[in-house]
Amino acid sequence: MPPADRSRRDVLKAAVAAGSTAALAACVDLARDDAPPRGDAAAKPARQHAWNDHVRTDEYGNVELPRHQSLLYLSLDRDGPPTASARETVERALATLDEAYEWSSDGLLFSVGYSPAYFRRFDAALPESVDLPDPEPLSPFEDPVFDTQDALVHLASDRADVVLEAEHALTGRTETANGVSVEAALTDVLTVDSRRTGFVGAGMPAERQDADGVPDSEPVPEDAPLFMGFTAGFRENQASEDRVTIQTGPFAGGTTKVVANLRQRLDDWYGEQDYDERVMELFSPGHAADDLVAGVGDNLGANSRVDDYVDDIETHAREYGRVGHAQKAARANRDGDGSVRVLRRHFESTDDVGSDRAVASLHFPSLQREISTFEEVRRAMNGTDVTEATPAVRQRVNNGILEYIFVRRRGYFLVPPRESRALPEPNP
Repeated sequence: MPPADRSRRDVLKAAVAAGSTAALAACVDLARDDAPPRGDAAAKPARQHAWNDHVRTDEYGNVELPRHQSLLYLSLDRDGPPTASARETVERALATLDEAYEWSSDGLLFSVGYSPAYFRRFDAALPESVDLPDPEPLSPFEDPVFDTQDALVHLASDRADVVLEAEHALTGRTETANGVSVEAALTDVLTVDSRRTGFVGAGMPAERQDADGVPDSEPVPEDAPLFMGFTAGFRENQASEDRVTIQTGPFAGGTTKVVANLRQRLDDWYGEQDYDERVMELFSPGHAADDLVAGVGDNLGANSRVDDYVDDIETHAREYGRVGHAQKAARANRDGDGSVRVLRRHFESTDDVGSDRAVASLHFPSLQREISTFEEVRRAMNGTDVTEATPAVRQRVNNGILEYIFVRRRGYFLVPPRESRALPEPNP
């Protein structure tokens, strides 16, 4: 890589995580001759979660998520329900992004969701068409901190400068966004309680693997989109946006969203497991036995083939002494007709800093019509029943990837349709 390109990538690599005004200035300076496409508010889809038709896809039609992402967790600056004035302020702030950026991975994709705690500000309850309980532990071995802030804003773009500029516009730290005047900010009525960032895509984890949780040998493949070294998000193993969209009631056209943050400890993943064993534990033992996966798994095309091995879990547990993560989760992630129930949009992070360097973690956004769907899939991933098939499979050993991931935070949110995205009432 030429020195100039390396310097540019080093700046972009650090910019979103830093989030500072200086980082934004550096990004904007690098992109000065390459302005992002401007938006058209009238052209925005009615669904906030309508991303798939507006991003890059690979040769198999698999969605490639925007490479730079940011999560803003916000709380209202008052007790009780929001005022009409606050609602207008939020809508004006979001409308600035509508005008400033095209709805695409070259521009900006974003959504705002609201927690159960937010809706408890109102006397009225959410309609029965919305399943939005409070989060709770979903396994006997996890003890996460629950995100109960009022709102979550999710920003995503292939351009680091766009994510940073949009974030600064929402938080009142810039006067313009892509040439559009910023006349209102979310922080006029809300406070940013937590800011979290991340990245996804071939090459990005390898560039950032100098982190706690990844071996010093730097084993993450150059073409891997995730720290664990394999691709994910196969088109035929993901729910469609239609499938995760609420169909009835005042929030029809919206969805529910879970966002978890998981610490990754991959020393044993790369140090104790060979390639075939990693394939077994991420996909299924059948994938390794049948030699289905090559490299990071791009050869699988649009389908991970996990459904071929769902019924073999107990047999695999006894024969190979381990079972696969995807194999377990798929048991609960299918309707009666075989269609997938959950749409996963996960990305990596090195936000947190340990004793002396960044910490490898995973942000795991999941979309589904009902939160209960996510909970069923997550409990299936525990594989508690599989531990009864053989003593070789224990609760966190030889049991998918549970030995290498640790849930630290989780929050539940309703992502309304665009028309009611600004501080909605329970029955808008």
